[in-house]
Amino acid sequence: MARALTLGTVSFFIAVFFGGPLIHLLKQRGIGKQIRIEQPDRHQVKTGTPTMGGFLIVLPVLLITGLLNIVNLWGLNAIGQSTLLLFFCLGSHALLGAVDDWQGVKGIRGQGEGMSARMKSGFQLLFATILALVLYYGPPHWDYVGVPGYPDFFRIGAWIIPITIFIIVGFSNAVNLTDGLDSLAGSIASVAFACYGVIAFLQNQVYLTAFCFTVVGALLAFLWFNAYPAQLFMGDTGSLALGATLGLVSVMTGQWLLLPVVGFVFVAEALSVIIQVSYFKLTRRLYGEGRRVFKMTPLHHHFELLGWSEMQVKERFWIVSVLSGMLGVALQIWGTQS
Repeated sequence: MARALTLGTVSFFIAVFFGGPLIHLLKQRGIGKQIRIEQPDRHQVKTGTPTMGGFLIVLPVLLITGLLNIVNLWGLNAIGQSTLLLFFCLGSHALLGAVDDWQGVKGIRGQGEGMSARMKSGFQLLFATILALVLYYGPPHWDYVGVPGYPDFFRIGAWIIPITIFIIVGFSNAVNLTDGLDSLAGSIASVAFACYGVIAFLQNQVYLTAFCFTVVGALLAFLWFNAYPAQLFMGDTGSLALGATLGLVSVMTGQWLLLPVVGFVFVAEALSVIIQVSYFKLTRRLYGEGRRVFKMTPLHHHFELLGWSEMQVKERFWIVSVLSGMLGVALQIWGTQS
């Protein structure tokens, strides 16, 4: 744990040092967020705020993880080779998100619109499938699941492949949907990665713990610049990468059944969109006009339109995420003590 916390601190300082120049570069290049018309009016003032800030999170983590794996080649065993899978997951989804952000900024498909949903989903499925196959067929053959509150793991064989794909794709989109308010997605993601870092530590997966807290450190640095009013947005560059990697971490701990608990806010945000779209289509088919369950989705916009300020939504969602994270870790501890 000492090494994990140290790496998190190093990651923080690398990212903070890198933050100012990154913001300057993005402004210089005109890489600013385009706010969609259908979003709440108060968000229009954010137009032009630098996006693609996910690089501030991703690059320090990739740098530290890559260097430690290079040290491994010298026989010092600085970090486990399993982190290379996390390295690929984080890097590939960050690249995908960066392309999406770039197309959105440059207006290739319209104001604020990036890559087509079909193309982005296709790449997400491709990356997730590669990760799932490597997990299952490569050493150490991850195909197990832990049941909250129960000490033993159960092997589920090849079923882990579609489950892993679903988790990685689902959570990359869930974090992406949550990224709509200053510091919302970043603060909740930092809690989730810290919780899974503790869960990995309880399982003696020290290298996974180190990776999780390296991400936490970079996220805290990002929040330094993303605090209201934000100087920088993470964009899809950060949200897709964080969501996919969090999903992969949950599978590697075997405690992916705890993910809806630890990442409760992310799940709620994604479900709000699914419910809204499904209900709208159903009522349009039945009554000739679509009806809505929420004032606007994702869920944080619903509460904004109820009269909550942006900071109230962020702080209250963060409180819920801390409580759900505490419950998730508690369930893991109960299992180890059973």
